[in-house]
Amino acid sequence: MNLCIPVVENAGLASRVSAHFGSTPWFLLVDTTTNECHTIQNTNSHHQHGACQPLTVLHGHAIDAIVVGGIGRGALSKLRAAGMATYLAERTTAVEVVEAFKAGRLTEIDPAQACAGHGHGHGHGHEHDHGHLHEWQPES
Repeated sequence: MNLCIPVVENAGLASRVSAHFGSTPWFLLVDTTTNECHTIQNTNSHHQHGACQPLTVLHGHAIDAIVVGGIGRGALSKLRAAGMATYLAERTTAVEVVEAFKAGRLTEIDPAQACAGHGHGHGHGHEHDHGHLHEWQPES
């Protein structure tokens, strides 16, 4: 199984999981059978909220599932439309995510859990409490 994990650094399986899918600087691709991995730089990390093009950056790579610390509704919708399973990364590092995936302890994200906007107190850095996706509140 090939996982894609958005990460904040290019440190292989020791990489920390990014709090947000679309603005992550790197995508770590991991073969869960061999633990072989490589990173892809997210050339679309600086975009307007809602304008994430995840499939453009990941195009051409064999990916069976995405495991994220947080994701917007638009990006989640695009991934689901492409048939990509998307799971919540309730772990801090990529190696912990891979272990949890292999053990069947990851939860697939429901669209109602996705982050819907920037009016809820977090900036582009997307502060995040792992294990809890952002609660949506309307912009003021």
